[in-house]
Amino acid sequence: MNATDVVETLTIARWDGPVPVATQRRALAALEAGRVLFFPALAFHPAPDERALLSPAMLDNTRKNISLDPATGRLGGTALTGAERHRLAAMMTRFAAAATGFVRALAPAYAPDLEPARTSFRPAEIDDRPASPRHDDRRLHVDAFPTRPLHGRRILRLFSNIAPDGAARHWRVGEPFADFAGAFVPRLRPALPGSAALLAALGLTKGQRSAYDEIMLRLHDAAKRDGHYQRYAPQVALELPAGSSWLVFTDLVLHAAVKGHTALEQTFHLPLSAMAEPERAPLRVLERLTGRALA
Repeated sequence: MNATDVVETLTIARWDGPVPVATQRRALAALEAGRVLFFPALAFHPAPDERALLSPAMLDNTRKNISLDPATGRLGGTALTGAERHRLAAMMTRFAAAATGFVRALAPAYAPDLEPARTSFRPAEIDDRPASPRHDDRRLHVDAFPTRPLHGRRILRLFSNIAPDGAARHWRVGEPFADFAGAFVPRLRPALPGSAALLAALGLTKGQRSAYDEIMLRLHDAAKRDGHYQRYAPQVALELPAGSSWLVFTDLVLHAAVKGHTALEQTFHLPLSAMAEPERAPLRVLERLTGRALA
C-alpha cells in the first residue's frame, strides 16, 4: 500500500463552491470506495480575535476535545466563560456552517439527507495524551459510537488543520474495510442477550443498539487491542499540513490520528439510501459476512 491507494487529492480552495460536476462525481466515487479526500488548499482561517483560542489551555481537562452540539448549541469540554466562551462557540459554529455548505456542494446527492452532528475542536497535542488501548485514537480503528446507535447510518467527517505554528497532522490509514472485517468478525464474541435493551432502558445509550452497532463497537475495540495487528497490518502514513482539510467516511476507513494539534472537525450522519453504491457500506459488508440482516 502507498498514499495513492488511499488518498484522492482535489485542488478545491473555496468553501462556498461551486464544484464542477466532474469533480463531484470523482469525489463521490472515491469517498464511497473508502478513500480519503484530501484538499491541500482548503484552509479554514480563524478571525484575528479567535487566534488566542488556538491553545490547549481552552480544554477543561475532563475531555480531549471541545464539542459543540448543533441541537442545543451547548459547548462541552471547556472551562471558558463569558465573552471567550461565546467567541469559541462562534468560531466552531462558523466552521460547522462552512463544512456543511462545502459537503453539500461537493456531494449534492447527499445534501437532502445530510445530518450535521457534533462539531469538535481539538487543540491538544495527540501524542501527549495517555490512554488505554481502547481509547487510544493513535491506534488503527473504525469509528463507532458507544452511546449513539446508528443502525447502519454512515459517519462522514471533515477535518481542517488550523495549527497556528504550521504543524502537520499525522495519520495512518489501514487496509480496506472488507479485508479487515473478514479477518476480525469470526473472532468476535456475540453480545450478551438482552444487553442492548438493558442499556437503552437505563439511559446509557440514546436508543437501542442494533446488531450492526454491536458488531461495529466490537470491531473498533478488537482492532485497537490487537498489538500485532497495529504493528503489522497494511497501513499508509499521511502528513496533513496546516491549512489543509480532508473528508472521509470514518466508519469505513481504518484510521489512526498519530500526531498533531489544533484541528477542527465536523461530523455528519447519512442514511444508506443516500449512497450511490450502498453495497460498499459497512452495514452491507457485515451482512454479507454474517449472512443476516443487522439493522
